[in-house]
Amino acid sequence: MHNRRRLAVFFLATFACATAYAAMPIPKPPAINARAMILVDYDSGRVLAEANADERMEPASLTKVMTAYIAFDALKDGRLKLDEELPISEHAWRSEGSRSFVQVGTRVPAEVLIKGMIVQSGNDATIAVAERLGGTEAAFAQIMNSYAQKLGMKSTHFDNSTGLPGATHYTTARDMAALGRAVIRDFPEYYQWYSLREFSWDNIKQHNRNGLLTRDPSVDGIKTGHTESAGYCLATSAKRDGMRLVSAVFGTASMKAREDASAALLNYGFTFYETVKVKSRGETVLAPRLYKGAEDHVAIGPRSDVYVTIGRGNAAQVKTSATAQEPLIAPAVAGKALGELVVSVGADTVARVPLFPVKAVAEGGWWTRMIDGIALMWN
Repeated sequence: MHNRRRLAVFFLATFACATAYAAMPIPKPPAINARAMILVDYDSGRVLAEANADERMEPASLTKVMTAYIAFDALKDGRLKLDEELPISEHAWRSEGSRSFVQVGTRVPAEVLIKGMIVQSGNDATIAVAERLGGTEAAFAQIMNSYAQKLGMKSTHFDNSTGLPGATHYTTARDMAALGRAVIRDFPEYYQWYSLREFSWDNIKQHNRNGLLTRDPSVDGIKTGHTESAGYCLATSAKRDGMRLVSAVFGTASMKAREDASAALLNYGFTFYETVKVKSRGETVLAPRLYKGAEDHVAIGPRSDVYVTIGRGNAAQVKTSATAQEPLIAPAVAGKALGELVVSVGADTVARVPLFPVKAVAEGGWWTRMIDGIALMWN
C-alpha cells in the first residue's frame, strides 16, 4: 500500500510539472539591434517576432535571392540549362562590389554563374544571368518586379539585379521573408546551393559570407547583404526536428551583429514554439450531402497541408471543426470552396482554411436532378 501511494504521488507530480510546462508563458522576443527584423514559421506562415517589418529597407545583396529565384524558374521551365554557356559582357565585367572574377568576352556555364551569385555574391555573375534572361539588366529588373507582385511582395521594388543602391530599390523584412519561403517551397532542388560554404572558379576560392552556416548546423541558408547605406543584412533559414523558421534582419552594424541577431531570433522561435500539422493536402475532412450530383456526397478537404504554430507543449490543445455550405448542389468543381476548416487552440481561433472538393463531381442524370429538386423544395 505504501509503494502504491508513493507511485500515485509521483504520477501526480509528473502530471503537474507537464501541465505547468504546457502553460508556461512565452517571453517577448529578444531585443535586436537592427533597423528591421522578422521571424516567420515556414510551414504555417505565423510571424513569431517582428520590428519595423513593413518599413522600406535597402536590400543590398539580398536582392540576389530574387535574381536566383527567377533563374531557378527558368531552369525548371527549360528556358535555361545548367550547362549553357553565358557570355560575360563588359557591363557585367565592370560591375562594382563583390565579384566572381569572370572575364569579359568569355562564356561561363549558367551553373557556375548562379553558384557564384549565391555563394560569392558576385555582381558580375549576377548581371550575366540577368542579361541572359532579360536581354538587359534594366529589362530584367522589370521581370523582377513582376515576380515580386506574383509572390505577394507588395512593398518591394527593384532597380537592378545585384542590390547596388538605387533611388527606388527597396524591400521590407516581411517581403524578404516571403521570398525566402518561396525559394524553399518552389525550388528545393536548387535551394540546397544556399548551404554551400565555399565555391571556386578559375582557381579562385571564395567563402560564403554567411557565418551561421558554420556556427549552427541547422542553418542551411539564405543570403547575406551589405552596402554602406544598407548596413549588414541577413536572410536566414534553419530546420530543427522538422520545424523550419525563416528570418530577415536589416541594417545591423557588422557581420557578427547580423549573425548574432539572426541566431537569437532562431533560438527564440525553436525554444518557445512548435509547428503542428493538422491536416494533409487532399485529406477528406467532411463528406456532405450533394444534391443533383452523379454522387450523393462530395468529399471536401484542404488544397494544401495545414499547419499551425503554437506555444511549445500545447499540441494537445489544438482542435479542429469543419462546416459545409448548405445546400450543396452539383456540379462540385475543383476550384470552388464548399466549406471551411477552423483550427483553434483553447478558446482562440488560429486558422481558417477553405475546403475544396477532393475530386470533382458532375451533375447527375435528369431523374436524379428532378428527385433532388423536389427534396430541396421540402428541405
